[in-house]
Order: sequence, then C-alpha cells, then structure tokens
Amino acid sequence: MRLEAKMGKIPFSGRYHRGPRKLEDDYVMSTNVLGSGYNGEVRMATSVSQPGQKFAVKSLRLAGNIEKDKLEQLEAEVENYLSMDHPHITRLYDVYESKQELHLVMECMDGGELFDRVIEKKRFSEAEASDALRQMLLALNYIHSHGIVHRDVKLENFIYDSKSSGHLKLIDFGFSKMWDPSGDQKMNSSLGTLAYVAPEVLDKSYTSQCDMWSLGVIAFILLGGYMPFSGNDDTQIKNITSGNYKMKPERWSNISAEALNFVKSLLEVDPAKRLTAQAALEHPFIADKDVEEVALQPCCEALRQFSRASKFRRCCMEMLAWSLNNQDRAKVRDCFLSLDKNHKGTITLGELRNAMVANLNLTDEHEVLKVFEALDYNHDQEIHYSDFLAAMATTRIEVDDAALSDAFRRFDADCSGFITVENLRDVLGDQVGLEAFIKEADQNHDGRLSFAEFSAYLRCTHLDNDMSDTSSEETPDETSVRADEGAAHKMNAPVGKPRRNSILKGALKHLNVKFTCFSRQKHHDNGYSYPVVSAVGGS
Repeated sequence: MRLEAKMGKIPFSGRYHRGPRKLEDDYVMSTNVLGSGYNGEVRMATSVSQPGQKFAVKSLRLAGNIEKDKLEQLEAEVENYLSMDHPHITRLYDVYESKQELHLVMECMDGGELFDRVIEKKRFSEAEASDALRQMLLALNYIHSHGIVHRDVKLENFIYDSKSSGHLKLIDFGFSKMWDPSGDQKMNSSLGTLAYVAPEVLDKSYTSQCDMWSLGVIAFILLGGYMPFSGNDDTQIKNITSGNYKMKPERWSNISAEALNFVKSLLEVDPAKRLTAQAALEHPFIADKDVEEVALQPCCEALRQFSRASKFRRCCMEMLAWSLNNQDRAKVRDCFLSLDKNHKGTITLGELRNAMVANLNLTDEHEVLKVFEALDYNHDQEIHYSDFLAAMATTRIEVDDAALSDAFRRFDADCSGFITVENLRDVLGDQVGLEAFIKEADQNHDGRLSFAEFSAYLRCTHLDNDMSDTSSEETPDETSVRADEGAAHKMNAPVGKPRRNSILKGALKHLNVKFTCFSRQKHHDNGYSYPVVSAVGGS
C-alpha cells in the first residue's frame, strides 16, 4: 500500500488491523452516540488496556451495494486520516477492517465544538480569535503542505480537547482528498457545507485554497458574531459567488484594521489573490501576537539521547508514541510546535540544527545528522510529531503501564500474549536482525517477549525470575559484585542486557562457598540504573 511506503511500517501496521484481530479485542463499545458524519456514525468506547480512557469510534459500512464513488470516498477518508500526525489534528489510534465494516478509533475530545463555544460567547475578542485562528492555520498549513485538502472546514469541525482548554483540533476527514499542489489538475466535486463553501467549489474547479475561504468565514463569525452568508440556498450561492457580504457597523467599527484586512484577504473571490495558509500565518493579525516561550533545552537533550538508543529500542518508542494519551502528549506538544519554525507541521534538518546549536551548543554536524537520521523514521527528510514523541517517551513523559500495555498489543499482532520474531516481521517488515531484537529484551531466554519483559526493557529494569525469597535487607555480610566496576567485566552499559547477571551468577556458583543469588538496582548520578548481583554466603 502506498500509505505504508509513505509513512513507514510502524505508523501503519501498528494501527491498521485485519483478522484475526477485531475491534472487540481492544475496545468496549458503548451505546452512547457522539455524533454522525457524512460517512458514518460515531460512538463512544473505552479501552480494554486503559479502562478509564475514552475513545470515539466511527464505523463505516463496507457490505451491501455501495456506490463506487462512496467507496472511494471511504478509502480516501481512512488513508488521509491515517497519514495525519499533528498536535492540532485529532489522533487516529486504530483502524479495524472486516468484510462488513471499517472502524476508526479516534481520541475522544471532551471540550466541545468551536461552534458551541461561539454560541456561548457570542463573539470572540481579537486576542481570542487570533489565538484560535492560529491553531486552525497550523492544522491547515500542515495538511496542505503534505498534499491533503480538507474540503469541509467549519466551526463544527474544530473541537477543544477539554472544557477548560483553549487547544483546538481539526476533525472529520470524510470529504478530504489527497491532491498534488504542484500539478495543474483541479478538483471538481461540489461538496462541503454551503455557508462555508468557496465560490470556485460552486464552479467545480478548485484547489486547496477552498479551505482558506472557509477559514475566512470562520474568522468573520468569531470577530463579527454572525454569518457572512445566510438566507435560502439561492441567495447564499449568489452572494458567495460574487463575494457579497455585509460588515455591520455596530459589529465591526471597533475591530482593528489588521483584523479587518485578515478577514477580507481570506474572503477574496479570486483564489490566486486569497491568502494561503502559510501567508495567513505570517499576517500581522496572527504572527505579531505574543507566543509563550518554551524551554527547549530538555527536549533537545532528549532528542540527542534517543539517537544513542539501540535500533530496537527506537522502534519500540516509535510504537509507544501512538499509545500516548492526550494528557501525555500535551506535556511536550508546545516544544514540538516551537521547533517547527516554518509551521509546516514537521521538523526539518535545518530547524533541528539551529535548535541543537542554540540549546545544547552542539556544533558537530556529524552528530546533528545522526540525531536527525535516528528520528526520521520513514526517511522522508522530516521529523514528524510521533517521531518527536518517541524521543520524549520515558524521558520528558512518564509512561504508565496502560500505555506500555497498549504498545505491547500493537506488536502482538496475533493476540498470543507474546511478541515473537514473526510478530516483528509483520510489524517492522522482513529485515535482518529481528532475532537479535528479541534477544536484546528477552530476559528469560525463551525466544519471545512477555509483557513483563517488554515493560522492563523500556523502563530499563530487570526481572527477578531467578531470585530466591532472600532480600537485600537480610544481608549484613553481603558481598556485591558491581556491574559498573572493572573494564575487564565489560559491565558498563545500562540494564537491558540481562545476560550480565547470568554470567555473574554462573561464576558465583562455581565457587566453593554456597551463595544465594539475587538482584537489586544501583542508581548513579547520570540517571541510569545498573544491575547489581548480590550473594549471601554461608559455609
């Protein structure tokens, strides 16, 4: 599939499930209907691995006499949504395909639609409108720069992530289309919501600029408190086509010149004269507003540490990134957006280089390139949001058992309760070294990974499988063999290589004195935990 080639194996195979895995294996559906879109109904669900976590599940029917155009639209929605990866776009966690249905499992947003917030407030202040529009523009600039047009931008399709939050996300890709902005071909399907539809959509010849007209309608509503185009369908079509809207003096007389210019520059009938998403982000009404400074040094250090991890650990973290909940991602999303200087929704090599120099004084081009290549999972010369999240997991984000369990089941494609070499082949592709990947985390040496081993591996801890009931508190005459002492022992790497303890235990067993062996952790100033094998001796 072209999407897998574009995104890489993990973001696709870790989220797209076919038989034997079913929706019911991982989620418990409720009868609570959250809404319905063009292509299907949306219901609430909870996760089996994270019972307290709510999700929104959109079910699309595949069985029966579905028209070809409808089927193509369903496929486009799933493909486009799977490729989305941005802080201002709702997260698609999983897709389940059967012969009858296709289920899209999305994050459940509790904050309500932007439409509801407008009804409640009547009008937004200029500062509030600018902040909201900037967030919407970041989402649109991201999808446009990656060849996707939404085609149904409206108040109802932007949702707040919580009641107390001002963080907006774009939803519903039911009308979206993958489109090559470098070509001459234009779109011709007349769809969308009439009050927001651009003039060229009515003429059935348009580009991604149709989304920008729709954003202009939203800007008009936020600042003016009413719709620019209303009345019956014929009246709306006539006014939209001619760009005829009325700015009531009592609503607009106190609006600043830059805000007025911003609205008018979007509600421009000629798409070539209309602001693009990139140009709109650079408009004084949007760009000249104070943005809170973010401390980038800790995040930059986490990016550098990620590049030093093993390939398998990085793959596990890439998968874990798709299991993080909204609260976890919120801890670092502003850092990602701050690193994304050109506002295209990814981090380029140049942006990473500048950040590393400014925050870590890292001027070694070779090391900067090494960091970039480690993060650029799908080799498209961009660091995507989930690549960034992978580096933040366990360093800037405290990962809990629920997230680890969710990441584990993404590898456990056959629901066996273990991660096997065959599972890795399904998820990571047929590549050299998969057996070595398993061995790296396989603490009981049975050729497969249990959840306990997977969790211990990512947390850099050790399973006490071979331990007696003796505890370190009973050992006044304890003899310790420290893993970080002596280059000859080659024990200076962090936990995650359980073979070290096996070697030490084996050596102790050959001594004449009887020892009871057990393990504990020794923590060092550098933040790592090292394995310590201890022995209580007796004659």
